[in-house]
Amino acid sequence: MKGISNKNQFSGRIILIITVLSIGYAVLRYNILGDVPWKDLPLYVLNKGISLASLILLSINFSLSPLKNIGIKISDKWLNTRKSMGIAGFLFAFIHIFMSFSILNPKYYSVFFMANGTLTIQGGLSLLGGILSFVLLWVYNTSFSSRLREDKRIMAIITSRRFLIYAFFFTGIHLFFMGYKGWGNIDAWHGGLPPVSLISFSIFFLGFLINLRGRK
Repeated sequence: MKGISNKNQFSGRIILIITVLSIGYAVLRYNILGDVPWKDLPLYVLNKGISLASLILLSINFSLSPLKNIGIKISDKWLNTRKSMGIAGFLFAFIHIFMSFSILNPKYYSVFFMANGTLTIQGGLSLLGGILSFVLLWVYNTSFSSRLREDKRIMAIITSRRFLIYAFFFTGIHLFFMGYKGWGNIDAWHGGLPPVSLISFSIFFLGFLINLRGRK
């Protein structure tokens, strides 16, 4: 019982640290150093922090075993955090979806919309990538707590290398089209800090490469 308690405490600390740092970065960049008004903290800015925390947690969750497969020593303490980080990352992704759609309009996401109010190709691709990624993650997470886990053939597909690589790939599509146009305009970075979308894409790309190399 003591071992389980220590494992849960370690997982909780990691999740808390990642969450606080992610939200803190978003507040620092957009509210403190940037020109985003504080009235947008509860949804617009907080949403950015939650999405970053979700991406970090899920990337760690899916990358620990592949790292071990390519010969990097990963302690059991970290390996035991995978389930907790995966659940927390998925819940944050769920929250991110709802928060994003609640403020999905030209005032907050101008690059997603044309003058007539319809979606741009950039906006459409970003939303499609995000939806497909979330669906694959939802299937992956729910399969372990449903009757699907009794079907070995379906579970083999859901836990396969290809399935998880696709989930990563669509996440990358979402992140890339979310903000690539502003990544190179360094002079416009608030306080010289890179956008959350660029940090998220960098973390995704690293995790994607690790899974391509080490996932069996």
